[in-house]
Amino acid sequence: MIARYISYLRRVFPAYLGTGVSQLSFWHDRPKAMPEFEAMRLGPYYQDFRQKAAYRLLDRETKVPVLDYRGRTGLQFNPIAIAQWGLGNHQLWLAAQGAEQAGRVRAAADWLAGNLDLNSSGVPVWWHHFDFEYREGLSAPWYSGLAQGQGISLLIRAHEMNPQSGYLEAAEAAFESLKTSVDEGGAAFWDCTGDYWIEEYLVDPPSHILNGFLWASWGLRDYYLAMRDTSAERLFQAAAQTIARNLPRYDTGYWSMYEAPWGERMLMLASPFYHRLHTVQLGIMARLTGMKIFEEYSRKWLGYQRKPLNRAYSLAHKSIFKLRYY
Repeated sequence: MIARYISYLRRVFPAYLGTGVSQLSFWHDRPKAMPEFEAMRLGPYYQDFRQKAAYRLLDRETKVPVLDYRGRTGLQFNPIAIAQWGLGNHQLWLAAQGAEQAGRVRAAADWLAGNLDLNSSGVPVWWHHFDFEYREGLSAPWYSGLAQGQGISLLIRAHEMNPQSGYLEAAEAAFESLKTSVDEGGAAFWDCTGDYWIEEYLVDPPSHILNGFLWASWGLRDYYLAMRDTSAERLFQAAAQTIARNLPRYDTGYWSMYEAPWGERMLMLASPFYHRLHTVQLGIMARLTGMKIFEEYSRKWLGYQRKPLNRAYSLAHKSIFKLRYY
């Protein structure tokens, strides 16, 4: 336990306590929905990413964000961050039609379109070219269903700004991964009950990370709105049904879980940030689908968050989990 604690401090302290901007500076904004989005029209992205658009650690050549993971990992391109940064700039562009924001949207879309590569199964994916510690560890290069979904969401909107760009073709290629099983090189997983999942991290057994699944599913909705591809709408509806049926699995009675429970391992609760993100994402899902269960759980989990004892217990639980596992 002591050795694991020392390892934990070495991982976390450089990101939290180092000088300058770390990768956590990008991810940990305050989640909230965009109030003006419409469920059946492709407009501003559903969650407010405008704070992320202010991120200023950009690659000199490509003009897109690089994240500082500190230590041996250092500066890295992360396709999820690039997509979110582009979506935030698109939200700003819709409001002001500014040339600077338009240029940033193009930079993000250009990077995504130019870095979509075939994996060993011939499925187009965005690679993460750095090791990442999750469960047994992800060795570079690895890809993510979350990146696939949010990359599509950005490319579709960038295409509306510049229809001759080739962004739509890149979105079509990325969509392949969301309808292809993990075993065949995609990011989709159908469980023994027939439920359809999109996996943020491809591990065995699958972890069914809630926030990543929710975000990725919105890429399906966006693809349908742009392409009128009924297979994308069917997959989005299947994803919504999967989430609705499985929400009780993510509810501990006092806090939400980051991933679905599995095996005999200690439950992985959401951090305070991810718990808040869950409440926002579920509220958005209620507006996208009209399904009352999403609004019910959003309010229920927001109620958990307002209780100091719940917050304290969940934080202690989360700290113990990190010391025991990663």
